Amino acid sequence: MGEKIRVKNPLVELDGDEMTRVMWGMVKDKLLLPYLDMEIDYYDLGLRMRDDTDDQVTIDAARAIMKYGVGVKCATITPNADRIEEYGLKKQWNSPNGTIRGMLDGTVFRAPILVKNIRPAVAGWRRPIHIGRHAYGDVYANREIRVSSPGTAELVFTPRDGGKPVRKVIHEFAGPGIIQGIHNLDSSIRSFATACFTYALDQKIDLWFGTKDTISKTYDARFREIFDEEYEAKWKKPFEEAGIEYFFTLIDDAVARIMKSGGGMLWACKNYDGDVMSDMLASAYGSLAMMTSVLVSPKGHFEYEASHGTVQKHYYRHLAGEETSTNSTALIFAWTGGLKKRGELDGTPEVTVFAQKIEEAVIETIEGGIMTGDLMRIADPDPKNRQVNTAGFIDHIGGILEKKMSSRKPASL
Repeated sequence: MGEKIRVKNPLVELDGDEMTRVMWGMVKDKLLLPYLDMEIDYYDLGLRMRDDTDDQVTIDAARAIMKYGVGVKCATITPNADRIEEYGLKKQWNSPNGTIRGMLDGTVFRAPILVKNIRPAVAGWRRPIHIGRHAYGDVYANREIRVSSPGTAELVFTPRDGGKPVRKVIHEFAGPGIIQGIHNLDSSIRSFATACFTYALDQKIDLWFGTKDTISKTYDARFREIFDEEYEAKWKKPFEEAGIEYFFTLIDDAVARIMKSGGGMLWACKNYDGDVMSDMLASAYGSLAMMTSVLVSPKGHFEYEASHGTVQKHYYRHLAGEETSTNSTALIFAWTGGLKKRGELDGTPEVTVFAQKIEEAVIETIEGGIMTGDLMRIADPDPKNRQVNTAGFIDHIGGILEKKMSSRKPASL
């Protein structure tokens, strides 16, 4: 196999939960460790460890990404009431993704992984639609109250400088109901805008942005104002020189236009909109396991992850000793994305080239007809198509990768 490729600086690894945790280990053991000499700063973000440490492990992992610059994250459980009972948790812990995104003040960019034998559900989407999701505030950092009796709900802001508090009545409750409070920051919205304009210019693609500022005349309108300010001040000329445009419209109009587009743009979305629409795009392009995801911080920190969940149903089958056919593509691309960025930052092109070879091996596997169950259902019919189990899919990728690596020239290392 030859000498291993050295990764110059540490990579932060954030382990996860359930079936994705099982596959995460397979990917490391079969595709990475045989070829790489790398130092990993490891954090177990499995639900039990988060509970045992009162979620301190999540905070420590985010700080490690700030220290080393690049992290790779497995999918994790965000517990609901059922999970509290299942795992015997102390409390209903916050989303680790939300915690990390809040600390890094990042924007999540997602894009489909395209293969020739899987066609998008929307026939007109000939090019990938990239999603830029604001990763701060909104419902992911909300405060909620369950109202149990008649009363008055107010929105109150108390200035620290001793100024007069601002009060607005939300609703006069005559009976039970619910209240939710959300917030955002000008600084975070501006970082979001900067990240989106930078990404669109780098990729040479149009940037679309939509809010509901006709209804939310202060909250959503502020997003539009900041994007307009940033574009006019810094990005208008570079965009014109690159032959791309910035386009704003209402979020519902953006959805309608996207469905009739040919793709090929960056669609910037507020936090919740991006959460929902990225899953819609992933499914329409093929599978939730066929989408890349990276959190980009304005301070130059990067966290690569799978855009899907922990695949709970498959995990229960796995625990019962039943065979599963779970798609590990997005998990693999989380690792390769992190390795490519690590290679770029460290000035070690051999690391970047290795990561690209893994991605090529994945694409060649699927286009060669070797697939997991989710892909078999949507791939173009072909007699050579063959469904394999979870481990078999990774093994086949590993076989192609081994051939690619065995044919490399020693001098290139």
